[in-house]
Amino acid sequence: MAGPLTFTYANQTVNRLGYGSMRLTGDGVWGYPKDRNEALAVLRRAVELGVDFIDTADSYGPYVAEELIAQALHPYGDVKIATKAGLLRTGPNLWFPCGRPDYLRQECEMSLRRLGQESLDLFQLHRIDATVDANEQFALLRALLDEGKVQAVGLSEVTVEQIKAAREIVPISTVQNLYNVTNRKSEDVLNYCEGEGIAFIPWFPVASGDLARSGGPLDTLAQQNGATIAQLSLAWLLRRSPVMMPIPGTSKVAHVVENCGAVRVSLDDDTFDAIGALAG
Repeated sequence: MAGPLTFTYANQTVNRLGYGSMRLTGDGVWGYPKDRNEALAVLRRAVELGVDFIDTADSYGPYVAEELIAQALHPYGDVKIATKAGLLRTGPNLWFPCGRPDYLRQECEMSLRRLGQESLDLFQLHRIDATVDANEQFALLRALLDEGKVQAVGLSEVTVEQIKAAREIVPISTVQNLYNVTNRKSEDVLNYCEGEGIAFIPWFPVASGDLARSGGPLDTLAQQNGATIAQLSLAWLLRRSPVMMPIPGTSKVAHVVENCGAVRVSLDDDTFDAIGALAG
């Protein structure tokens, strides 16, 4: 990889390769994991390997991921916990936006309680609720920031125009959109974030689909570089932009070790360009 291994947002400096906690829950991102001890071990091993940015959300479980993070890692020391609110859960694989200011404030307070913090390191709006005035949602985020309930504010699954609108009301430190080697629909958002010095957190960062199949082009390139497809995917993201902060998630300790190995994968220009051309 190329470029610095760290990124600073809102006076918080973290290693750019983080961990996403969604997979620590039960099937359908609902309920508790089948192996709670393994889930706790995943979190602790990630931190041992240098991860100091952990992404979560009140909706993961719901509430389960935050509880596990607190059990495994509190007090957090230098580890930053980024959580999200704005999606209601009514069952496995069911997600419904809810951006009412009173609800977002309630979830902020409950995340503070579950995580055992006096102020959240990063509070992200999981989705902009189309049924609520967007400015009211942004204003609530601004109020939480001004009150010291949160240290930084982020958005998830947004357009450039929505980021600009939010920034008229509240400083935006991070943006979290779907992005990986094989899905670059948010390229314009990434470019905007890079130009503005906003951290870009790609969720679902490991390539999948036909390009990543066994014997496919990514598999071939991975073998040529002595890496796995996951490591190659993450190494490409880390080189793609200095504001990129991938958060690969897994429920297995072995996969955490594999993913963290991506920081040791160095892509030459030809390999980087070849990967970049795959989704072109």
